[in-house]
Amino acid sequence: MKIEFTKGHGTHNDFVLVADPKDELDLDGELVRRLTDRRGGIGADGVIRLAPTASVAAAGEEIADEILAEEPAAIWFMDYRNADGSVAEMCGNGVRVFAAFAERLGYASFGADRGRGRGESGLALGTRAGVKRVRKESNGWYAVDMGPWSLPGGDEARDAGYDAGVVVHGWDAPRPGLSVDLGNPHTVVALSSLDELERLDLTTAPEVAPPPPHGTNVELVVPLGDERAPSGEPAGRIRMRVHERGVGETQSCGTGACAAALAVRAWQGDTAPDTWFVEIPGGEVRVRALRDGHVELAGPAELVFTGTLTV
Repeated sequence: MKIEFTKGHGTHNDFVLVADPKDELDLDGELVRRLTDRRGGIGADGVIRLAPTASVAAAGEEIADEILAEEPAAIWFMDYRNADGSVAEMCGNGVRVFAAFAERLGYASFGADRGRGRGESGLALGTRAGVKRVRKESNGWYAVDMGPWSLPGGDEARDAGYDAGVVVHGWDAPRPGLSVDLGNPHTVVALSSLDELERLDLTTAPEVAPPPPHGTNVELVVPLGDERAPSGEPAGRIRMRVHERGVGETQSCGTGACAAALAVRAWQGDTAPDTWFVEIPGGEVRVRALRDGHVELAGPAELVFTGTLTV
């Protein structure tokens, strides 16, 4: 079997992208692991398959029916798998790279015209976390409305600042973590210094208690203070590292950047800015809390090379 693929990344969170417009590829766990193997395959943090939302719905995924009912223009579905082969709800960096991939294929246009999956504000696509909408900024960044977010622990967790205990390899005792849900689960822990952040051992998965039923991504974050965004509005800045479930430490995690910014914003209280710049090992992204309870993620997406793999 020959598979045509594209390799892309968003702030070095990298993916193997496969266009499957006729829904012919069986993307099982073994194939995903072979594709993402950094020594025996192409190498990536995950695999993204572009497939028709209608076919995904016909295959029995109820979320796809809900997507088409909410947004008929979301005719393309982002079928995302972690490097270990497990199915994931979505990936914030992956959405941007998916948008760049769809744009190259001619399935998305970020002008005012309409067409195959096109809309006046960009691209609407389906994910297992619902409809995501993407627009392209003048600097070439893709901005994604990531949808609603929440603190699973509610007001009690917000007031206390935490609802979980997290132990990273080498720590003697758990530290407080705040759970944030963006369609996939996150637990955010604040650290006291950049030196401590750099010295973290994330070669093994942090332990989180109580253990989330479907696992969690863990973000370790250091607030760096306030500044002004280029547009003039108040902004905050943080630096983070992340351990992604099913993958390990990655250079970047889009939903993780959102979760980290939203957690620090919750810790700061009512005076906190809505716009945040998040420094990750792979670069920088912008997170903005929107007035409708949604959160927006903006950053670069790069398609690196294409090829054909014989399996």
